[in-house]
Parts: sequence; structure tokens; C-alpha cells
Amino acid sequence: MLRSFLIYLSKAAWARHAVTRWPVAWRAASRFIAGEKLADGIRVVQSLNERGILATLDHLGEHTTTREEAVQATQAILEMLDAIQKSGVRANVSLKLTQLGLALDPDFCADQLQRILTYARERDNFVRIDMEEATWTDITLEIYQRMRDVYHLDNTGVVIQAYLFRSEEDVRRIAGSGGRIRLCKGAYKEPPEIAYPRKQDVDANYDRLAEIIMEADARSGEDTERPD
Repeated sequence: MLRSFLIYLSKAAWARHAVTRWPVAWRAASRFIAGEKLADGIRVVQSLNERGILATLDHLGEHTTTREEAVQATQAILEMLDAIQKSGVRANVSLKLTQLGLALDPDFCADQLQRILTYARERDNFVRIDMEEATWTDITLEIYQRMRDVYHLDNTGVVIQAYLFRSEEDVRRIAGSGGRIRLCKGAYKEPPEIAYPRKQDVDANYDRLAEIIMEADARSGEDTERPD
């Protein structure tokens, strides 16, 4: 129940506005949100870098409802990549495809992502595609693979959620082809027909998937990304 409510709040513009304007809420949220402005995020990353920690920056927002909003989100991510390069911080970028208009038109979304990945590659940077609800898994992985196979943009990786039954097959396919995976447990409320409902089963599957990723890494001899 709490998880569903928090996910709802993450998508609600009014909730984001309330958090940034209400001091008590902001003190709690600031553990996870670097700030309202890009400069705030860069300062936090610099602080993390000084402690030997690398970072990923995420422009908050998902489920855009117009192409204009999606283009604005794309532009914000390009500006983020510029700020990373200019400041010299050690960070890359994460994004959600619904932020780039996936629900409006998958091909339009793919065009936005291609633009971002090309821009990032020119700046020697990397872009992580976050995973969302299970309804978006197939198309997210299809667009991720399109970036690699059609446009030869390898400066990208994708998140796989350990609580989904399908994830072992996805991990074997992606890791086997040299893809870069961030492994997480999964935060969305999914039905028991497609996801493990018990935490101990999710934990066990996470360990199994991590082992598959590391075995693929060892076989390839390349630096595929370690699970979080």
C-alpha cells in the first residue's frame, strides 16, 4: 500500500511542487534529490567525487503527456551532459523512456533517445535506461536493443528488475551479447502472475541474476557493469 502511494507521488507534479516548497518534506526528500537546479546536482556530485564515489544524475519526471514536454525533457538531459563535461565531475546520466514520450509514440521516443546517446557519446559519457512498470518492459528493451544494433550506440545500458519472472531470460540475452546491465530488485507493484511476491524469492533471484552477469563478464573479458 505504501509503495503504491509513493510511486503515485513520484508521478504527480503537485507532489513534486509540494516537496520542494514544504521544508519538512524537503528535508526528508533531500536524501534522494540533489536539488531543484542542475547546479545543485553538480555540487552534490562534486562532493561525492571527493569521497571517491561516482554518480549518476537523473532529471526527475516520467510519463510526459505531450511531445513538447518530452522534447523539453530531452533538452534538460542534454544540458545535464554539458554540465557534467564542463564541470569535470565523474558522473553519467539515467533516464526513463516515458519521460521521452514512450506512451505517446515509441518511435518518437526512440528518436529522442538516439539524440541523447549521440550527444553523450560525443562527450565520452554514458546513459542508463531505467526500467519502469512491467507494461513497459518489452518496448524498453526493444528500444535499448535498437540503439545498439541499428545505430551502434553502445554508450548505454539498461536496468533489469529481479522481481520479474522473465528477468533471467532477459539477463542471459543482454549479458550474453555484451550489454551493460544495472540489476535492481524492483519497486513497482506487479501482479503475482509475473513477479515474485515474497522478498526472499526476490533476493534469491537477484543473487542468481548477479551470478549470471558476472559469469558473462568473465567469459567476455570485458568490463560489463557490475550490479548495484
